[in-house]
Amino acid sequence: MNPGRRSTRVARHVLAGLCTAAALVACGGGTSQFEPFEPEQYVAFGDEGSLVRSDGRRYTVNPLTTAGAIDCKSEPLWTQAVANQYGFVFQECNPDGATTFQARMQAQLGAKADDLKTQIDTQLATGGFAAKSLATVMLGANDVLELYAQYPTRSEDSITEELRARGVRLAEQVNRLVALGVRVIVVTAPDVGLSPYALAEKANNTDTDRSALMSRLVAAFNGRVRVNILNDGRFVGLVLADELVQSMSKFPSAYSLTDVTSAVCTVALPACTTGTLVASGTSSGWLWADSTRLAYGAQLRIGSQAVSRAVGNPF
Repeated sequence: MNPGRRSTRVARHVLAGLCTAAALVACGGGTSQFEPFEPEQYVAFGDEGSLVRSDGRRYTVNPLTTAGAIDCKSEPLWTQAVANQYGFVFQECNPDGATTFQARMQAQLGAKADDLKTQIDTQLATGGFAAKSLATVMLGANDVLELYAQYPTRSEDSITEELRARGVRLAEQVNRLVALGVRVIVVTAPDVGLSPYALAEKANNTDTDRSALMSRLVAAFNGRVRVNILNDGRFVGLVLADELVQSMSKFPSAYSLTDVTSAVCTVALPACTTGTLVASGTSSGWLWADSTRLAYGAQLRIGSQAVSRAVGNPF
C-alpha cells in the first residue's frame, strides 16, 4: 500500500472519531455531559418522620443551644438534609432570618398513606409547584401501626390486604406528582417491626412473633408502593428505609450505633431534647428516639441516601 494513502486513511479515522466525540458534546450525549438536577423548589410530604413543626421541634431528639433553646438546625431531619443540599430553608426552622423559602413543609403528625392526596391538594392550593420542583414522600409507618392494633381481632391476611391497597393508593399519588411535572424521592416506610414497641409486643404476647408480624406488614405495604410507582429514574428516586433500618439493626457497629433496641428519650416526643435522654444516651448512637420513631442515627443515614438519589438520579 502507498504510504501516503495509508496516512490519509489513518487521518480520516482520527478525524471521524473527533467528530463523533464533538457531536456527543454538542447534543448532550455521553455520561460526561450529565447535568445535575437543580430544583427551584422542594416540598416535603409525609408524616412526623419528615416534619419540622412551626416551633422548630421535630419528632426525634431535639438538640439544645448553649442557652438551652431548641436548635432546629443541628442534627437535621432527613428532609432538612435534602433542603440543605440546595441551600433551601424551611420557614419552620429559620434561625438565621431568611426572607424567602424555597422549601415547603406539608408533612403532618400522624399522617397515613391516604393523607398524601390532601397534602398535595394543599400545596396546589397554596402556591403549587415551580417549573423545576423536587418532592419527597415518606409514609406508611402509621398505617402499619394503626392496622396492627386491630390484630388478632382482625386477621393478618385481612390487614395485609388493606395495607397493600393503601400502598397502591400512595403510589397513585406519587405518580400524580410526576404527572404534575414534579421529580419525587420516595422513601419506603421504616421497618417498625424492629422498633422497641414491636420488641415489647413480642415479649408480651405468645400467640405469634409480633415483631416478625409487624415486619411482614411493613413489607406488604412497601411492596405495593414499589411495584406501582412509576419505575423510571428520570422522575422517581427510591430510598429503601426499611432495608436500611434492618441493616442498622443487624450490624449496628457498621453504622457507629450503640443501641438499636431501646428508646433514647425519657419524655414524649416532641418534648425530647438532648437534656432528656437515658443515661449515656446519644441521639446519634441510638436507632430509636421513642418506641416507634427514629433518632438521629437513622435520620442521618436516610438523609444521606435521599440526597444521593436527588443528586444522582437522571432527573
